[in-house]
Amino acid sequence: MTKLIHVAAAVILDAQGNILLAQRPADKHQGGLWEFPGGKVEAGEPVVDALYRELDEELGIQLRQAQPLIRIPHHYPDKSVLLDVYTVTAFAGDPYGREGQPVRWVAPDELDLYPFPAANTPIVTAALLADRLAITGAVAAGLAWPDQQQHYLTQVQQMIAEHGLSMLMLRAPELDETRYGELAQAMQPLADDQAVTLVLNCSLAQAEALSAQALHLNRHRLAELSHRDQFSGRWLGASCHNAAELAMAVAKGLDYVTLSPVLPTASHPAEPVLGWAEFEALVAELPIPVFALGGVGEAQLSQARAAGAQGVAGIRQWWKR
Repeated sequence: MTKLIHVAAAVILDAQGNILLAQRPADKHQGGLWEFPGGKVEAGEPVVDALYRELDEELGIQLRQAQPLIRIPHHYPDKSVLLDVYTVTAFAGDPYGREGQPVRWVAPDELDLYPFPAANTPIVTAALLADRLAITGAVAAGLAWPDQQQHYLTQVQQMIAEHGLSMLMLRAPELDETRYGELAQAMQPLADDQAVTLVLNCSLAQAEALSAQALHLNRHRLAELSHRDQFSGRWLGASCHNAAELAMAVAKGLDYVTLSPVLPTASHPAEPVLGWAEFEALVAELPIPVFALGGVGEAQLSQARAAGAQGVAGIRQWWKR
């Protein structure tokens, strides 16, 4: 029987949103690399209890508040490793390396500067991504293009301001490539000003031409993608609907995916849905963050996180029609 090593790990946040990292001892496996604090879960031990114990032993802090972030499975010929990662938002004490290990508070936008073990890469991704991926709706009909574009930008501004969004996908399949590009270029300064990650939903070629930093592929564009390095931006995601598409996204090195439809939607009420049980089963074996999509919104965020999701994605929850 394959041995299972269950590990609890923590993305610990301070009041300013910085993240605590610990450095592995030089004489240990992958010594010198940085990691997220944590340790093994004992047989029969609740994960949160193990995390409390490990953080006390390693850092001298007492866990007060945490929520699931991501579960990362790794399978080897002789063993399987499951990393159960939580975001820690409240704790007592002043963290320090009780075992002599260096620890450091790091701003989220500096995480990419630190060398991590390969198994920690999805944790970095999950820590940097938002828990809500808002998707824009249709362009208003019946207006001349300049007015359409301005109306759209106004809706986007309201969307961000009203909901405090930090990740926004521009999806406008009704536009031709030229007008989509113009809209994307007009939205980028707005997104930068509000510290919002603007995700383009377009072809790989157009995203590269626009120097996009985040791109979301539909299932057909995912199938056409050869490998992750074809996109030079920071974030590459895709829409998935079944196990085969999820496996393809992982094999091609994508950073995250959406998985849908979880629940019935207003636009396609009769379409078959996954349901939370199947969603959780599919997500359980994925080593990348997954957003629940389809019939979900703010009200389902906690349920989505409990089912293993990074968060929720959607249009109707946030887009003012």
